[in-house]
Amino acid sequence: MNRNEAGGRILDTGLTFSSSKRAFTASLPMAERRTRRATGSDLTKTTAARAAAIAEQLHHECSILLELYRKMENFPSDVADGRLVSVPPPSSQLDTRDKLWRLHSALLQCRSLLERAIAKEEEELGGGRKGEYDNQKKTVKERLSLLIINTGELLKAADGPAIPTPSSEGLELDGPTILFELKLWVYRIFKEVDYWTKTTITTLKDLPTVIVKERARTTRARRSTRR
Repeated sequence: MNRNEAGGRILDTGLTFSSSKRAFTASLPMAERRTRRATGSDLTKTTAARAAAIAEQLHHECSILLELYRKMENFPSDVADGRLVSVPPPSSQLDTRDKLWRLHSALLQCRSLLERAIAKEEEELGGGRKGEYDNQKKTVKERLSLLIINTGELLKAADGPAIPTPSSEGLELDGPTILFELKLWVYRIFKEVDYWTKTTITTLKDLPTVIVKERARTTRARRSTRR
């Protein structure tokens, strides 16, 4: 065999391999295909665990931010209630994908509100609030963005729809003009971030179990169809 023939064979093999990923996957032994599916499930569990850990840390950071703001403004802990984010109500009928979409959409809206609250404080209060409070706001915003990235990855893994763009419809992005009401509005936004962070923790801790159960149901349904 000359070099050209050998090279041709190598090239042909490469073309056969790359021409159809689906055909290649179908030609894999059954055990290897099972391993690939299991690996995908493991990756989803890992991402869910990482997102839950980020949410736990964000919840801690939100608690510090709320405490700093309450002391600074002399607010009682129950001064503000009511939701600012607009998403469909929770339901036991929602599947994993819908739960993740609802969660991810809420976190995106939280970030929009938080960014506006930070900008509004700069505009109306002259940006004179520095030190620990200012640093804590930045920390919460950065960790919230990191959580959004991870919930977005989970949504993609669940074959979810396109990542939702936060809608400003229904959100109080302008904020009040009266000083006290403005401060109260900012506080409500901080509490909203904290609320959805806790909701994220609860949802993601159950997610690996839900994934396993749904995969088991799918497998049983396929076996029943084959019979």
